[in-house]
Amino acid sequence: MPILASADEEDPMSPRGVPIPDVKERLFAAAERVLAREGTAGLTNRSVTEEADCAKGLLYNHFTDLDDFVAQLVLDRFARIAAELGPLPDRAGNGTVQENLTLAALTMLGANGPVIAAAAVSRRQVAQRVADAWAGGAPGPGAVEEAMTRYLQAEQRLGRVAPDADCPMLALALTGTVHHLLMHQGPGPEDGAALIGRLVAALVGTPATAAGAP
Repeated sequence: MPILASADEEDPMSPRGVPIPDVKERLFAAAERVLAREGTAGLTNRSVTEEADCAKGLLYNHFTDLDDFVAQLVLDRFARIAAELGPLPDRAGNGTVQENLTLAALTMLGANGPVIAAAAVSRRQVAQRVADAWAGGAPGPGAVEEAMTRYLQAEQRLGRVAPDADCPMLALALTGTVHHLLMHQGPGPEDGAALIGRLVAALVGTPATAAGAP
């Protein structure tokens, strides 16, 4: 019989009684694999814990219920994206504006972004918890949009974005399109990349590489 995990987060246990490091991330990664393979209908406590190869009670030692688990998964992944794109303004003057914005948008989309977003909107309580957390200041699309705005404004000061460009609206258009792709599971990864490249080109044109930039 599997050994149930301790409620103490410092001593979560696998079925063989071996402590699992970073148990929440292990469960989150398992959930992503389940979602990619089986869709939202296949996401259950049992499917996640079996995928993670740990005791079935482990998930409920760290999350109040499955809705809490999915909400925390969504918030964690968006927080990671926001942290990754936070330094985007520092890229001003390097590469091209189009390359930098395209990479940022593809980072938002991510490999598992659409299935995680689908899990959020498929569960009403999850969507509400995520929305409440973002309204309370948790890093999410708003933080990404702000980073893009600051990046565009920095490029504008360098003369690589038109002086009359509305940088906040450009950032909104780009993040809004990626949000649409996430929510509606639009094109596949390759098609999504092509679409984002076209969108960025339409928004900011094809600026030249900064002098002396790599």
